[in-house]
Amino acid sequence: MRPKKQQKARHDDLFRARLDQIINLKHELAVLADKIDWDWIDEELADRFSDQGRPAEPVRFMVGMFMLKATYALSDEQVWDRWVQDPYFQYFTGEEFFQHELPHERSGLSHWRKRIGDHLDIVLQESLRLAEASGALTKRDLGRVTVDTTVQPKNIAFPTDARLLLTAIQQLAKLARAHDVPLRQSYARLAKRAALMAGRYAHAKQFKRMRGRLKFLRTRLGRVIRDIQRKTNDDEVLRQVFAPPLSRATQIRSQKQRQRGPKIYSWHAPETECIGKGKARTPYEFGVKVSLTTTNKRAKGGQFILHAKALPGSPYDGHTLKEVLAETEALTGRRIERAYVDKGYRGHDADNPNRVFKSGQKRGVHGQIKKELRRRSAIKAVIGHCKTDGHMAQNFLKGRLGDQINAVMTAVGYNLRLILKWLRKLLCELIAAVWDALFPVPVVRQAS
Repeated sequence: MRPKKQQKARHDDLFRARLDQIINLKHELAVLADKIDWDWIDEELADRFSDQGRPAEPVRFMVGMFMLKATYALSDEQVWDRWVQDPYFQYFTGEEFFQHELPHERSGLSHWRKRIGDHLDIVLQESLRLAEASGALTKRDLGRVTVDTTVQPKNIAFPTDARLLLTAIQQLAKLARAHDVPLRQSYARLAKRAALMAGRYAHAKQFKRMRGRLKFLRTRLGRVIRDIQRKTNDDEVLRQVFAPPLSRATQIRSQKQRQRGPKIYSWHAPETECIGKGKARTPYEFGVKVSLTTTNKRAKGGQFILHAKALPGSPYDGHTLKEVLAETEALTGRRIERAYVDKGYRGHDADNPNRVFKSGQKRGVHGQIKKELRRRSAIKAVIGHCKTDGHMAQNFLKGRLGDQINAVMTAVGYNLRLILKWLRKLLCELIAAVWDALFPVPVVRQAS
């Protein structure tokens, strides 16, 4: 059922403290909470809930927790623990009295991500509206943008062949024990020893011995696969249970190091892709490609992220530009006049190619366009902040939906950090102006 709105108490509570009496209402987090249009977010998410059943958690509380988690780069457990201790967090999520215990289930964030994960663009849109309403961003800044891609790594171990084969053997044996399927041999001890020796042989550059250990692991994995297939052949329920892991294990057993086409790089995250960005320190990264769109000019409050999207399948950058620009215009409500990209967007599919300028381009680049093209590389600093201050350096969320959620909420957290910094700056300027009005500095008369 659709969530109920949080109702304000009609009177004070003798045994509880009101939050508006124990916090500074001019604090940037309190000011930001009052500026957010929570009713609009509630209306936008109304179609995600059924008309029947128990009412869901309040929208302001759960969306506010998502915002706080992304802004301060906290995990699910950390944001819950801090909420109990921090009255500003409680005020931000709509509480009226200070709470000493959690009034909601800790698993609520996971359930809400599955429910509204593909609709979190409205939170990014609201962050841009807040930036414009507070004066940190203007409509004029939205007309000229910079687009670039980066890699959002997945939280997986480095995918060596030995580790993948060992994991497949261990996971199949674990699943067989859970469903009472007796195996002839689990190879738990032998497979672990073989994977250990394969890594040692590779480090010592004894590649012939290493290949022998890999062949041993592939043979044992094949034995486990065939043993499970024989013993689940007559049971339709067990066949359906073991079909996905057996398919995954078969692909791991057959894939080679340098083969082309789709490969599995992680047992628990099969959607992980290998992406080469041409970096000397990290030739290959394992995760998903993400497209970011920022303002070209640094606005008063900073360089805001206008659009973020995960690009599964590692598509060519130029083939994604048309869709990215269209979605950016839909989020901002402003037509894009010029877009600045790097050389990876050659042969792009934008609707107005004459308005897209690539780094190193000479034709048509003069005056203001030349200055703005030099600003293109400023998006690299934004990507760096998303990875160091946000969650884009390592994605812990599961599946393709988790990739998209992590990319969008990292952009939301980056924008909210800029807005909080802007509100803090405005408050300091206001205090300074009041101080100067109350205590003017006397002018020293110069000696004639």
